Amino acid sequence: MEPRAPHTSVLDRLERAEQLKIDGKHDAALEILVELLVEDPENVSALEEVADNELSLGRDARAEVAASRAVTLDCKSYTGHYILGFLRMQETKWEAAISHLQQANHGRPNTAEILRCLGWCLFWNNDRLRGLVTLERALNIEDDNPLTFVDLGMCYAESGNFGKAKLLFLRAKELDPSDERADACLQRIEELERKTMMA
Repeated sequence: MEPRAPHTSVLDRLERAEQLKIDGKHDAALEILVELLVEDPENVSALEEVADNELSLGRDARAEVAASRAVTLDCKSYTGHYILGFLRMQETKWEAAISHLQQANHGRPNTAEILRCLGWCLFWNNDRLRGLVTLERALNIEDDNPLTFVDLGMCYAESGNFGKAKLLFLRAKELDPSDERADACLQRIEELERKTMMA
């Protein structure tokens, strides 16, 4: 039996790591990915996967190192840019987040998660209309993600459109009855409605 070509072996291991990540076995995925990087420190796909797994484990600093290295090696690494944008978004560094997320969107257009994060950042960076439109696009692409419904609802609430916001929060609750953000937002909207009625 002939040995497999090295590149096939690398692809097989990347696919195995991806499956482990999907199954929530991030540490097992990382073992495979680290082994790949020992063999080839410039394997951008492995670096992107390391960053994604580290982010899922809440190890933001390690995710950032891997994502930064991926972007240094390949300036078009949409996964690297998405992760760096997501991290900047968490820090409310809107302009840096927008820059990375726009590059991620350029590399992988019409990806709901990238658009969700980009829309949120645009909105809170005082580009409200573009933020709302981008979040609506994310919702049109993937209409079963409670995160997008809550994010869009929060933006509409901030814009004073409480009726639209409430409908979005209710839809998020239908999709995920345990969504605490949707609960908190609904309570806030109902408080505002009561105050308006009493005024």
